[in-house]
Amino acid sequence: MACHYGRPPAAVGPSPGRATAGSKSDTVCADSITGDAVEEVLIPLHAIKGRGAATHLPHRFEADSRAAFDDGWDTVAEGAGAAGQPLPTEVIWEDARSAITTNESPDVGFDRSLNPYRGCEHGCIYCYARPTHSYLNLSPGLDFETKIIAKRNIAQVLRRELARRSYRPDLVAIGSATDCYQPVERELRLTRAVIEVLQEARHPFSLVTKSSGVERDLDLIAPMAAQRLAAVYVTITTLDAELARRLEPRAAAPHRRLRLLRTLAEHGVPCGVSLAPQIPFLTDDMERVLEAAWDAGARSAFYHVLRLPWEVAPLFRQWLQLHYPQRADRIMARIHDMRGGRDYDSDFASRMKGSGPWAELIGQRFRRAVRKLGFNTQRVEFDTSLFRPAAPAGQSHLF
Repeated sequence: MACHYGRPPAAVGPSPGRATAGSKSDTVCADSITGDAVEEVLIPLHAIKGRGAATHLPHRFEADSRAAFDDGWDTVAEGAGAAGQPLPTEVIWEDARSAITTNESPDVGFDRSLNPYRGCEHGCIYCYARPTHSYLNLSPGLDFETKIIAKRNIAQVLRRELARRSYRPDLVAIGSATDCYQPVERELRLTRAVIEVLQEARHPFSLVTKSSGVERDLDLIAPMAAQRLAAVYVTITTLDAELARRLEPRAAAPHRRLRLLRTLAEHGVPCGVSLAPQIPFLTDDMERVLEAAWDAGARSAFYHVLRLPWEVAPLFRQWLQLHYPQRADRIMARIHDMRGGRDYDSDFASRMKGSGPWAELIGQRFRRAVRKLGFNTQRVEFDTSLFRPAAPAGQSHLF
């Protein structure tokens, strides 16, 4: 049973519930107004094992909103008994109509991307892609982590697109929205199929991941890297294993991601580290992350500050009340300082790095550490001159 912020049916008005920390588990308080009497109904809100979100938060297009409440028949207690149990992951097949998407965002370092999956089992609570599940009439909360849309024909569609006469090669970023090596990739192998097509076409790509699963495909990636056709970036938000487990419950542990960087470097794959997102009063070990990543073989680094678009903001607030209630107000206050007093500012000029003194402080720390260690002194140059259109399925190139 997933418990949401909200009022019982007898409540009047749209006021949201208040989150408080209990002695053993957090609760959400909803005021129940009956006549002139006002009483509080405690609605338990529990962390769910292996999941970042704690609720099926209604998406922004829903006309109705549902909330758990105590009806006097012990249903809240029964739900609390079931809370915390692992939730299964469901794969929903989709036939994609296109593979490569383009963007014209001036603050993004690539204009082409490809995502084999929608939704991500890693369950990172801060993921800015969560609101995209709203377009599927699914919750950006638990549905985003448990209902994974897999584009089963992504490799075939990509092959067709690369074979068009009008196509001109340029870097494709794989997994820019959701992790292309999330757990379901072990069995579905959609990302590997995509890389096989790119290898055949000698087309350059980069990917960003939190998963050690990329090691499985080094037989494809390493030879392409030798031809200046591939680079891999590993996201490490913190070295604090407990914090990482709460922030990114199904992603590889920080020490495992460092080992992944070392393996990539040993195989000659250009690799870098992403420190996104930076969250005030939570991910405070930026310098240690950069030092560890440099020692592991990363030679490029970048960061973004936390972004809370649409439904990500209430989900993140719920998460703070569950895991760090004492710091919740301070963290949100600093986020507002970086976003002009709001949860999020979509302005291209500031959405990635933020604005104001706190954003500048994070930027200064990053620039100083990067300069001291030697990151970003050489840009990875990809070679598009080797490109040859992928042959139609069932055929091969003569030369």
